[in-house]
Amino acid sequence: MIDAAKIKKDFPLLNQKMNGQPLVYLDSAATSQKPQAVIDAIKDFYERHNANIHRGIYRLSEEATELYEGAREKVQKFIRAKETKEIIFTRGTTESINLVAYSWGRQNIEKGDEIIVTEMEHHSNLIPWQLLAKEKEAVLKFIPIDDEGRLKITKLDSLLNKKTRLLAITHVSNVLGVVNPLKEIITKAHSNGTRVLVDGAQAVPHLSVDVSELDCDFYAFSGHKMLGPTGIGVLHGKRELLEAMPPFMGGGEMIKEVTKEGATWNELPTKFEAGTMPIAQVVSLGTAIDYLNGIGMENIWQHEQMLIAYALEKVTAIPGVKIYGPLKPKDKGGVLSFNIGEIHPHDIASIFDEEGIAIRAGHHCAQVLHRRLGIPATVRASFYLYTDQSDIDKLIGAIKKAKQLLL
Repeated sequence: MIDAAKIKKDFPLLNQKMNGQPLVYLDSAATSQKPQAVIDAIKDFYERHNANIHRGIYRLSEEATELYEGAREKVQKFIRAKETKEIIFTRGTTESINLVAYSWGRQNIEKGDEIIVTEMEHHSNLIPWQLLAKEKEAVLKFIPIDDEGRLKITKLDSLLNKKTRLLAITHVSNVLGVVNPLKEIITKAHSNGTRVLVDGAQAVPHLSVDVSELDCDFYAFSGHKMLGPTGIGVLHGKRELLEAMPPFMGGGEMIKEVTKEGATWNELPTKFEAGTMPIAQVVSLGTAIDYLNGIGMENIWQHEQMLIAYALEKVTAIPGVKIYGPLKPKDKGGVLSFNIGEIHPHDIASIFDEEGIAIRAGHHCAQVLHRRLGIPATVRASFYLYTDQSDIDKLIGAIKKAKQLLL
């Protein structure tokens, strides 16, 4: 099992106080903290290797290119993609999904076509499809959730038809922690000739992902949620789809030849990486992957399963606390969303802050889900490899204090 107390020592930010209290960081679903190794990798790149990639015929540029492309190979192996050409670097999950909506969607979605999403989607995997549907006069449909927060998979059969071009779905809900049965869903969609895009922002940091085994057409995730820096994300796409898609942005590096009359595009993956990329961020994402591999993704998942089981046991025993999502840890990640009576989540978050506990309060960029739950907002505590049982105990203590002060 993971020794989270020992792992904490690798994270400088976690070894400090907040409002006079030892920091308890329970907002990893929003962004993860960074180990010293990742911080050092960024510093080392700028001190020893900083140059633009691919273009320079000198040693420093060649070193930068080797580090950049080496990180791409680490990503490819980490998510078990078939080849590095299927790995596109972006600014994050949001840009990755928008890239697909702009480049694949505008080429393949026509008037009257249908796009399926779910009621639990983050806005990043909803707004691009709303915009595309409005532009193309397409129809947006939703897979509903049940009262426990799980998708009603049986409804998918009636939603799929000959007009369904795309299914966009989250791998793990950022509010409920539900791990969706992707293989079953993707198989159903593909049997209908429907492409599938997966938002993996809350999955890749926490569990072992195999995009080849899933057989999804597109898979998107962000570096900053998996110990890496902000400003870097990944889009995995099947090569034949990426080859057929026009570029997302035009500029330097993504071209092969330019004349006054037009241009031809570079090969994958460069076709989708216009301009100067966030090179240091890509390199340090590779370092983050090294760190995660050193711990082991299966170990991380088992650790979070232990934490969520413990948290659910303790929180459900407190009268007046409403938990959203499944009440058993099976197929549930380390995310606990709840409310305390009629107390506004922002007031709860303020009390937690006084106790040195960093949690999230609001709709978590999932307003459709919160409307389905009949509430405007929730309090969300989210765990990661550096979370330990003592952090959960402090969370329980803060919940009890909030009840005493505000109820």
